[in-house]
Amino acid sequence: MAVSAWDADDPAYGSSARVVYSVLEGEKHFTVDSKTGVIRTAVSDLDRESQDRYDVVIQATDMAGQLGGLSGSTTVTIVITDVNDNPPRFPQKLYRFNVLETAPPGSVIGRLKAEDADVGENTDMFYQIQQQEMAALFSVTTDAVTQEAILSVLQPLDFEMQKEHSLVLEAQNRFVDPRFSDLGTFRDQAIVKVSVLDVDEPPKFHPLSGVIEVSEDAHIGSVVVVITASDPDKANNSVRYLLDKSSDDGIFEIDEETGEVRITKPLDRETSGWHNLTVQAMEADDPQKISSLALQIRILDVNDNPPELATPHESSVCEDALPGQLIQTISVVDRDEPMGGHRFYFRLAPDPSAEHHFTLLNVKDNTASVHTHRMPFDRREQDMYILPILVVDGGTPALSSTGTLTIRVCGCDSTGAVQSCNTTAYVMAGSLSPGALIALLVCVLILVVLILLILALKRHHQGHLASDEDEDMRDNVIKYNDEGGGEQDTEAYDMSALRSLYNFSEGSEAGGDSSLASQRHPLPQWFPGAEMDFSLFRDYISRKVRMADQDSSVPPYDSFQTYAFEGSGSSAASLSSISTWSTTSEQDFSQLGSWGPRFRQLAALYAGHKGQEESQGS
Repeated sequence: MAVSAWDADDPAYGSSARVVYSVLEGEKHFTVDSKTGVIRTAVSDLDRESQDRYDVVIQATDMAGQLGGLSGSTTVTIVITDVNDNPPRFPQKLYRFNVLETAPPGSVIGRLKAEDADVGENTDMFYQIQQQEMAALFSVTTDAVTQEAILSVLQPLDFEMQKEHSLVLEAQNRFVDPRFSDLGTFRDQAIVKVSVLDVDEPPKFHPLSGVIEVSEDAHIGSVVVVITASDPDKANNSVRYLLDKSSDDGIFEIDEETGEVRITKPLDRETSGWHNLTVQAMEADDPQKISSLALQIRILDVNDNPPELATPHESSVCEDALPGQLIQTISVVDRDEPMGGHRFYFRLAPDPSAEHHFTLLNVKDNTASVHTHRMPFDRREQDMYILPILVVDGGTPALSSTGTLTIRVCGCDSTGAVQSCNTTAYVMAGSLSPGALIALLVCVLILVVLILLILALKRHHQGHLASDEDEDMRDNVIKYNDEGGGEQDTEAYDMSALRSLYNFSEGSEAGGDSSLASQRHPLPQWFPGAEMDFSLFRDYISRKVRMADQDSSVPPYDSFQTYAFEGSGSSAASLSSISTWSTTSEQDFSQLGSWGPRFRQLAALYAGHKGQEESQGS
């Protein structure tokens, strides 16, 4: 840089304003031009790592530096920037780490770091393992923040095979300045010793050759595969085998000592073509030390399923079909899957009813086609043919099955579309003309209309009867003048006849027409004596009236009933007193007590009155 000093004296007056520069402090590393004030380095080996900052004092003196001149000074701060002139260096040449032999791949073993005196990006470095065989067991990465080497396990270690591993680790700067190549190589190396610690490990399985294959016709008890495992530790404990219950479907079993996997049930590839088993091996003395092995068993196919006709099993043919016409293409399904693919052969099984009407042709794509052989077809003679078809597969041994194809003879239109396959409909259509069919339909329609009219009239008549009965129940005074004829009277009562004999119309007055009075029959009446007491009857009737008024289930209207005619032919004597003309009665009512509970009240009434009359007569 350059510094500049200003003197206020007159430059024309001698040398009083003539300024010269000099270094008061820092003259070992820097110089200054006495006239221009430019500061320069005095040496070529400034070392930032030794001192990265200098405070240089520059002095300006007038009078051209002569005695008696005046001076002023300033401090100039000079910062030394870094260059990559220092290689990375490991603080020590040997490092030791320990790791368990059961450490999984990716486990970190330890960290180490090479030091670099530079700063910034000049300290960026990377690490690498020099031996290729060690690079396959271990890996090293660089922490981008701390520039540390992270050493980790790349593959499982085995204490029994190698207890210690020696690695040569090298650190190198990422950015190298070629100007300083003469200073030497910018890299450093260290030795890393990795000790493998012994662990009591579970048994280890010996590798198997991929998927296990077994034929589905293998006998029960056959050995599928032999599993072997051993204790990797020095103790070399004995090993026992078992199948994981979650994967055991009961088809296989394993010998716990020899590890032989055997078949316990018949195999069926069509049901299950693969079996995934989990075999477990454990130390006999320590069941906690256990390891697992996934075992895949593939079931190989055997030709044990015959081919079968695929649906549909029904077809149709027109009556006017020409010879050689295609009726149906037949396909086959086979549950087996031979290695070379399916190959099927078709032929017609002997059948006298259909062998002269149809032919069967094999097609290259494992299908067959059914064609007509000769014509004509007649539904009236035979409307259905059963065509047995024999199918044989190409397996070893060859299997076959016989399926049936039902072919119906149908009537078709001019385009070949099926119209009807029903024989009954065909006969009716041939025997009835269109006019006859229309007349038959008209007759059926008229019959249906008549039936509907009859039902409507019957329902209307029942509605009138119901309305009449409702009116009679509401506003009708029913009079029963006939007591009944007992067991010999089996005829229904004709109320109109009774009303013609006896008229109890409440609307007639005492002074009515004499002609009407002469037609009336005198009704025998019983006039009780003055001494008779009807209070008992009055109380009984009043009590019944109150009970009827309080009953919410009875109709809300009144009904007045009259019993005026005794009738004839009853084996029992008359119970009514209206047939007597005298005020006294000589009848004996004591027998009413033997007539049962229905006449108990009546017996009490009449028996009581007779007792009163006798007491009055005495």
